[in-house]
Amino acid sequence: MLDKTKDPDGAFVSQPPAADVGTARKSPLLLILSKGLLQVVLMVAILGGSVYAMLALKNSKPPTKARHAFKTVYTIKTATAELADHQPKFVSYGQIVAARNVDLRSLVSGEVVSVNQKLRAGALVGQGDALVEIDRFSYDGAVREARANLTETIARLAENDARIVSEKSKLASAEDQLAIAERDLARAKSLRENGTMTQQQVEARTLIVSQRQQSLNLSNNMLKIEEARLEQQAAAIDRLKWRLAQAERNLENTTLKAPFSGIVRSSAVDVGKLVSANDVVVSLYEPGKLDARFTLTNSQFGRLQNDQNGLVDRDVTVIWSTGGREIRYSATIERLGAEINSSRGGVEVFATLAPSDKLNELRPGAFVEIIVPDRVFTNTVKLPEQAVYNGEHVYVMQEGKLHKRAITIAAYDGEYVLVSDGLRQGEKVLATRIAEVGEGLNVQEEARSDIETNEPGGAVEVSSAGPADNTKAITK
Repeated sequence: MLDKTKDPDGAFVSQPPAADVGTARKSPLLLILSKGLLQVVLMVAILGGSVYAMLALKNSKPPTKARHAFKTVYTIKTATAELADHQPKFVSYGQIVAARNVDLRSLVSGEVVSVNQKLRAGALVGQGDALVEIDRFSYDGAVREARANLTETIARLAENDARIVSEKSKLASAEDQLAIAERDLARAKSLRENGTMTQQQVEARTLIVSQRQQSLNLSNNMLKIEEARLEQQAAAIDRLKWRLAQAERNLENTTLKAPFSGIVRSSAVDVGKLVSANDVVVSLYEPGKLDARFTLTNSQFGRLQNDQNGLVDRDVTVIWSTGGREIRYSATIERLGAEINSSRGGVEVFATLAPSDKLNELRPGAFVEIIVPDRVFTNTVKLPEQAVYNGEHVYVMQEGKLHKRAITIAAYDGEYVLVSDGLRQGEKVLATRIAEVGEGLNVQEEARSDIETNEPGGAVEVSSAGPADNTKAITK
């Protein structure tokens, strides 16, 4: 109900209840909310209208003509199969060794009194240079003693010669005296038969003959004794001459000389050191004679050994990489190792380097690369290794398509392979690596500039597959 109150004029005026009065006070807030709601409704209406208009435009679009499917064609590089004789080269690795290496030993014992200033590792010494000198005192004394003994024996030999001459003279006199005594005895016996000489006189002359015979035998025996002594003295002279030569050689060996011009590998001697005979004091090698030692596999050794040119005397190239550069040396296989090295799984081979000024830079122990010419393979096709798939087949281009072809690989030559079976003369072999390669793949050679189309009005999609990667560059 409405409350009635009087106005100032005394008339009754109707008033709303207390709750309505509160509602009237809140009308500005309701007005704001109603405006916001109206804006949201308007926005939704605009968006709905826009969507409806877009769908109407899309549905009113005329139908478009379907385009033909693109045909993918790969631009490739090809290699022409040409049958010919090829001699590949394979690479082996080895080490440089000294062809002439010697360990110099002390031939006598004693104290070292002098050492060559060049006797240091890596130094070059000349042939005949004195490397080490050992104290000569005792060896000089041995030479003097041996020479004195020889001189004494030679003098005794001369004495024996004189005795032999004397004994020969005595023997001649004894023979003459015996002959005289025998003649005297014969006369005495003749006179005894005539009775002019007594028996006692005959017996006296017989005794004289016996004495002369005994003297002759003694002289003969003494001559034989002196001749035997002469032979003994001659033998002693030969022995003393050898001892003198040995003493002189020992004296000469107190100086150790270089047998050839070489590089000092090591030295184990210095002044004041006591060395014994057969002690290794210096190690040398000849710089101008070096070998490259490397190992061939059993298959490589078998091929080269059975080749008509053989393995020995085959020319090879030795490459030494040092300081960012390659130094090449010519070499010739000279010999095989003494036995097969089972730990390396092959045959050890030695190639002698040809004389060259560049050999002075090379040292034993250097790691080198050896390029060895293989045997000649007749009627083979040389292809890039990337042309072979799975090691057993290639793809041949015929009439713009690839065809798979099984092959037989005879040998490898660096980045190339030699094919002995499976290809014919003049065939175009795929030389570009393609990830999607397969039978019947559409291809064209890289040199072609025109783009063919197989359908009227149809475009051709050309893909270029490079050998370096398997990505496709597509052009339209």
